[in-house]
Amino acid sequence: MITYISLLRGINVSGKNSIKMDALRKLFEESSFYNVTTYIQSGNIIFNSNETNLKKLEQLIFNKILNKFGFNVPVIILTIDELEQSLNKNPFSNNSDEKFVHFTFLKDLPTISYEKEINNKKALNEEIKIINKTIYLYCPDGYGKTKLTNNYLEKILKVSSTTRNLKTTRQLFTIAKEINN
Repeated sequence: MITYISLLRGINVSGKNSIKMDALRKLFEESSFYNVTTYIQSGNIIFNSNETNLKKLEQLIFNKILNKFGFNVPVIILTIDELEQSLNKNPFSNNSDEKFVHFTFLKDLPTISYEKEINNKKALNEEIKIINKTIYLYCPDGYGKTKLTNNYLEKILKVSSTTRNLKTTRQLFTIAKEINN
């Protein structure tokens, strides 16, 4: 059995796409997933499955949420190894104030050039690095003030994405390792 981390985009944000975590956990359990665990109210679900095709899992979860709750919610699924690699490759791991570090997880690799547009949009004190399917953001004025929002990055890169802060990303990895053992 494989342990996966499912990241739902736009769940329980500003009163939109409201789904109770108990209902989401039940939906996953009814989908023949095991050891289903949620973390905070923003659509983080860790679970086990025998399915090995990530795209098939993403589509299955997308369809189940659409059918049950009526929400069109992008789903990004990571393996423990992918999440660990994202944490290990964090170029801002030496920043003293880690609360300003965010990870934007991409559904697919971007296929277009984006550097010029992004560099023109970011604030002078912000940093951004894209490594594989993870965008690393350092926003010392806070993520709420950056122009490098999830919506903006999706528009520029033409790829679905969802963003988590460093603390949440680490906790998801910790929970996934516990479930995996």
